[in-house]
Amino acid sequence: MPTPAGGGTRWTLEEAQALYDAPFNDLLFQAHVVHRESFDPNRVQLSRLLSVKTGGCPEDCGYCSQSARYPSGLKASKLMDVERVVSEARKAREAGATRYCMGAAWRSPRARDMEALVAMVEAVKALGMETCMTLGMLDLDQACRLKAAGLDYYNHNIDTSERYYGEIITTRGFADRLETLGNVRASGIKVCCGGIVGLGEQAIDRVDMLVTLANLPEHPESVPINMLIPIEGTPLSQAEPIEPIEFVRTIALARILMPKSHVRLSAGRTAMSDEMQALCFFAGANSIFVGDTLLTASNPDEDKDRILLGRLGIKPMELSEG
Repeated sequence: MPTPAGGGTRWTLEEAQALYDAPFNDLLFQAHVVHRESFDPNRVQLSRLLSVKTGGCPEDCGYCSQSARYPSGLKASKLMDVERVVSEARKAREAGATRYCMGAAWRSPRARDMEALVAMVEAVKALGMETCMTLGMLDLDQACRLKAAGLDYYNHNIDTSERYYGEIITTRGFADRLETLGNVRASGIKVCCGGIVGLGEQAIDRVDMLVTLANLPEHPESVPINMLIPIEGTPLSQAEPIEPIEFVRTIALARILMPKSHVRLSAGRTAMSDEMQALCFFAGANSIFVGDTLLTASNPDEDKDRILLGRLGIKPMELSEG
């Protein structure tokens, strides 16, 4: 078996597919053993996500309500004031979140918006929180400016496999995604990169997506795995839901291929049973978003999360553990 470390022996698609297809108990056991080697299995990082600029995006991502191309009913907004972002971040910190993520529906940031974005990072960082942004494509200069402001993580998902990518997005290529990841890494910002399952892809596409991430020069420090939330008006509004066991297999494979990454159980948790989420935590997921909204989609409210984590004996990570 390859050494599962970024920059080490590369995983082949066949090797990863064999893991994914293994008997479910064997896969979960291996993933859980790997998880315990790097993390406390009874700790989960709590993150909060805020849309600082909603809607009006020119991209044609087939799953996204924020695309200006689709009649999703979502109205575009202007970039949020820095003061309001800080106020929301302070509330998140008081509710137990240690990581604060800020997202804007852009193809890429405009030069005139960079000053406000830098101010947001500096202010949230001053609250003692870990900072993350997702703003679309970044060039190296933009990434370096955000790094100098104190940005810890940048999220830029590859979404799916390179083979299936063109079925979901045509306005931005797979290579464009990788170029942004390279700029983020070169600036010194940590990489947050994962994808979405339930887009109509095949199992091999989920595996290939994770192999792409595992074979980067360095593993992403954070790997969000999203389950599609079908949005009315988008091309994928009628997509067939992914089968729960297949979703858990995806989480387990991510943990095995990228053992030291935070594997984030992201969008779609409102459609997951408590038991499904518990299996995901056992398989190696150790980060969730809290709060009742993820950008524009629903998310379990904090009381429900607190009850579930309490039933499982899982406690929030401290910032020093993140």
